[in-house]
Amino acid sequence: MRTRRHMMPIGILALIPGLMVVRFALAADPVENDYYRLESLPIPEVVVLEVGGLELLPNGNLLASSRRGEIYEFDDPAQSDPTRIRARRFAHGLHEVLGLAHRDGWTYAMQRGELSRLRDEDGDGQADVVETVSDGWEINGDYHEYAFGSKFDRDGNIWVALCLTGSFTSEVKFRGWALRISPDGKVTPTCSGLRSPGGIGMNCEGDMFFTENQGPWNGACSLKHLRPGKFVGNPAGNRWYEITDALGPRPQEPRSGSRMMTEAKRIPELEPPAVYFPYPKMGQSASGIVCDASRGKFGPFPGQLFVGDQAHSTVMRVFLEKVQGHYQGACFPFRAGFGSGTLSMHLSEQGVMYVGGTNRGWGSRGSKPFALERLRWTGQVPFEIAEMRARPDGFELRFTQPVDPETAQRVESYSMSTSTYIYQSNYGSPEVDATTPRITAAEISDDAMRIRLRVDGLQEGHVHELHADGVRNMASAISGSSRCCTRRRITR
Repeated sequence: MRTRRHMMPIGILALIPGLMVVRFALAADPVENDYYRLESLPIPEVVVLEVGGLELLPNGNLLASSRRGEIYEFDDPAQSDPTRIRARRFAHGLHEVLGLAHRDGWTYAMQRGELSRLRDEDGDGQADVVETVSDGWEINGDYHEYAFGSKFDRDGNIWVALCLTGSFTSEVKFRGWALRISPDGKVTPTCSGLRSPGGIGMNCEGDMFFTENQGPWNGACSLKHLRPGKFVGNPAGNRWYEITDALGPRPQEPRSGSRMMTEAKRIPELEPPAVYFPYPKMGQSASGIVCDASRGKFGPFPGQLFVGDQAHSTVMRVFLEKVQGHYQGACFPFRAGFGSGTLSMHLSEQGVMYVGGTNRGWGSRGSKPFALERLRWTGQVPFEIAEMRARPDGFELRFTQPVDPETAQRVESYSMSTSTYIYQSNYGSPEVDATTPRITAAEISDDAMRIRLRVDGLQEGHVHELHADGVRNMASAISGSSRCCTRRRITR
């Protein structure tokens, strides 16, 4: 078990289309389970539950869909003793369900080739009615043509994020696009430029995001805002502008070998990533997205997003802000140690996070072939950077606990570096154009909960990686405990 030190996280932030990564300085005594307790839910024997979708029903039961086409219902999944949770099969014979939603007695399942809705009409606990809501896109049998489905948006639509064919080309209709599906099944093409989504979800304001994975035209994994009408970076699917006018004219082709912000200024339709997840420091396969709408029941990060990583079997935390109409923000390691490759997640209003995992197709640090787990906040508050906001001359940090003024006001307690990625048709990118900004001042608020970092040398469009190894919390300073400033390594 990794331990958390009562020190500051280390972070990365970006400017339009920027982002930040914050890594945590960790301690000798507490462990992650002291703050967020991880527990396994029992899966029925002989069931291969490679979880692709999760949804809570009005009666409090949990639905979990499988990549192998089944849906199971788990009774009372939040009860104190997880070993007493029982499950039964609700549906089978479906095609790789990667999204579940529920409304008005119907369960909506995003299959690879269609959005369906299911209902149990005779009350025996199994679906006996299955209806097609929409099949407004196509599949051709390629293994990689995944379809990730969202919850209902504020207008009652379900969104689907469609992978490219083989993650490189778009051989059939709307591969590499995001579509909106209305309650009556009408399909509205909404965004182009997707490559290989790993999940889709909303923030607490109702704006839709998806996770993109490293590959052609994507230097690293990232979180991208699905702004209607926008192109989000990979042009392989832009051929389908020929069959729809929903987005307007086809955007210009990006220039391979350029930089994202350079092309975003040249191509008005191009929406840069909100947050990058530096590869492999933060992970290698970004996946599910959930927003904390529990109003503090899940800990000191209300309103923030949590994003999975399948390869590292982790959950990351993301703070977002809007600058000049575009999202940007900071990413932080949050919780490691999940049993399989984190894929689908659901965070209840009661503050319980359910996490489903799979490692088929891609290896994961979690050694199990599949898993279903839950994560609860214990009530103990970890000492971390809660928020990192961009300012014209630096950053403003907000903490979960008061900082020790003596260590927090020293500029030597911090260090920062920046880099960006090549925006290119080749697979991925190394970190390039590295710089070393200079932190000139660290100003502490009266309540010791915020620090204003003044920085010379900010770089537009770069990831800014902040390390705060020297910062202690006030409790550690008062107790006189010696806290080592060694930080957890994120790289392998």
